[in-house]
Amino acid sequence: VEGPVAILMTTTAIDLDDELLNRCVVLTVDEGREQTRAIHERQREEETLSGWRRRRARDAVVRLHQNAQRLLKPLRVVNPFADALRFPDSSTRMRRDHQKYLSLIRSIALLHQRQREVRHDDGAPFIEVKLADIELANRLAAEVLGRSLDELPPQSRRCLELVHGWVSEQCERREIEQSSLRFSRRQVREALGWGNTQLKVHLHRLEEMEYVLVHRGGRGQSFVYELLYEGEGRQGEPFFLGLIDTEKLQKGANDRSWSGFEADRSGSECERSAPGRSQVGGVPGGGRGNGSSSSEETYDDSEVESSKNAHQGPSKRDGRYVRRGGEMKQRAGAA
Repeated sequence: VEGPVAILMTTTAIDLDDELLNRCVVLTVDEGREQTRAIHERQREEETLSGWRRRRARDAVVRLHQNAQRLLKPLRVVNPFADALRFPDSSTRMRRDHQKYLSLIRSIALLHQRQREVRHDDGAPFIEVKLADIELANRLAAEVLGRSLDELPPQSRRCLELVHGWVSEQCERREIEQSSLRFSRRQVREALGWGNTQLKVHLHRLEEMEYVLVHRGGRGQSFVYELLYEGEGRQGEPFFLGLIDTEKLQKGANDRSWSGFEADRSGSECERSAPGRSQVGGVPGGGRGNGSSSSEETYDDSEVESSKNAHQGPSKRDGRYVRRGGEMKQRAGAA
């Protein structure tokens, strides 16, 4: 059988096999109440005359897109900026995810082949990747690869964001620090409107990944939670660290006169983005119990400044390092 072969799977499972995940691009659905309400409205509309008309119009749009794809030709895609690209290398699974990223860039360029000059090398036709292709790929990588690389399942990440928003409101209303707030699962369930089983599963995952800390409550065997997550990576848009900014690629292109296939395209000396901080929860730490130890790590000013710029906000916490008082210190138990 000649490939490539594509496979599409759906599941309601939260825990998926890692060997499967690093071979797939993971997409999730919005499980929020507003989305459910919108689905109900669309389902009711499907029963009306306007819904019937919409279905006929939708079928016409689908045929248009299918015919547009039939116009595409099998052309080789050459990336003159490939040597200057950056990608995280913190784990072995990044080897496959890197290939996904490169394939994404090629796919975008191929879809724009009718807007590109077709060049030839020894009679073989090809088109070249443009900076706009890489910029779009970076945006899509934040939405797609950024989620599949996150150690938290997307549903648990959504739970974390909602809990963080609720905790922030409670702290502001009570005028206390986040570390001083304790809450029960019942309080979160009532605030978010989630089912008990659903919330129990996701809070347990957040506890394992040290996004929340469990304390024994004051009523026998009851437990309360403390939120450790402080909003990292929530600058409005999804984030994916380690990809080079297309503005830097443009600067390198201008400095070295990258004019296409015949030009010098090594890019090995071009300006590259500084290393960013690892994603939240990348490596589980040792918690905040008594007697935990820490060791200092040395960072030069450029690395620390890059980390600040990558994630603007108050103190930063991830699975390996925590910044206190302007210093970067390694968490106890980090790999």
